[in-house]
Amino acid sequence: MVKESMKGNFTEEEMKFIIDELEKIFVRRTFEDQTPYEVLIRTILSQRTRDENTDKATEKLFSVYKTMDEVAEAPVEKIAELVKQAGFYNVKAGRIKEVSNILLDEYDGIVPDTIEELIKLPGVGRKTANCVLVFGFQEDAIPVDVHVHRISNRLGLVHTKEPEETEEVLREILPKEYWLPLNDLMVQFGQNICKPINPQHMECPFTNICELYNSEESI
Repeated sequence: MVKESMKGNFTEEEMKFIIDELEKIFVRRTFEDQTPYEVLIRTILSQRTRDENTDKATEKLFSVYKTMDEVAEAPVEKIAELVKQAGFYNVKAGRIKEVSNILLDEYDGIVPDTIEELIKLPGVGRKTANCVLVFGFQEDAIPVDVHVHRISNRLGLVHTKEPEETEEVLREILPKEYWLPLNDLMVQFGQNICKPINPQHMECPFTNICELYNSEESI
């Protein structure tokens, strides 16, 4: 049960307003042309790097090794070379190869579609697992990364200290129809407007309802 102190005071209308406004500003990205396996590998590569680097590394990897079997059999040094642009490439290459082998050996080459099974894979936490559910299976889930966690607290949707708590609260207060677009839209919002440092208040459509902005204005 979510503690009441962790919840904000937003109405469903205000939550809908946030999603609607974000969809006016940003084009929601989808990965429907990618298999759940490709989404899983892309999400592993995305950890601690920028989207453009992730995209380039993912494209390079799958331009050479097109299937799970090929990735599992590939030399880890070659994988690392291909995904170098994503950063931390030696660690990520090892995880990609290990995950591919586990999927083949223990899951008959099928990416699991539950968070409980996904987080058993090395290097896969709740955020990565939820990304796979949303972008790989179009399942209702809420991936909470640094952007979603930061923005949800700044706006006052939640009052939490950890991303896991943010996910728990958002799952309770947000109608399911808003779950799928939330992560992608908030990530773009966090990269371009609600930045970690020097948020662009003049470009933000939420200043009238933003807890952080209004607390700063009152000082």
